Amino acid sequence: MIYDRWTLHIEKVTTDFLREFGSLTPFELNWKPKPNAWSIAQNIDHLIMINDSYFRTVHALRDGEYKPHFLAKFGFIVERVGQYILDEVQPYPVKKVKTFPIWQPSDAADSAIFQKFEHHQDLLIQLIRDSYELLDREAVISSPANRLIVYKLSTAFDIIIAHEKRHFAQCQDVFNLLRRKMATK
Repeated sequence: MIYDRWTLHIEKVTTDFLREFGSLTPFELNWKPKPNAWSIAQNIDHLIMINDSYFRTVHALRDGEYKPHFLAKFGFIVERVGQYILDEVQPYPVKKVKTFPIWQPSDAADSAIFQKFEHHQDLLIQLIRDSYELLDREAVISSPANRLIVYKLSTAFDIIIAHEKRHFAQCQDVFNLLRRKMATK
């Protein structure tokens, strides 16, 4: 099915995270190149938080309890806003973007973050599979962070995938900086 592209990407990025970072120590997972930068663990925690914030919206939409913002009626707004957000979360070129407060990661984590991440990714795949009817009717949602930000559910899944790839690249950058730092000691 056409929607399988999302689940395949989620499976791949999950495998990539586990392969690249799954054997790191708690110190390595929580190391930051500078105080205001995020560690690998914080990037993963952030992904779990942001993706999880879509679950309530999609479940409410599926149950007929979701009331879209009136801006959702304007197709040109839905398309433009969705494309803008999607462009902003692409892995490259990296544009520094400050996250909404609801998606700020915790300060530290242990290696159990990968079990949590893997479980969450499985739930995300199931959410997508359970949303085929909503995708077929081109359902529109608001961002979990701001109801004025409206886009199609299909665009939300595109945003989630691009965002995961972006944070995987960030984690690779952090890990490369850590390796360089350790090599100079």
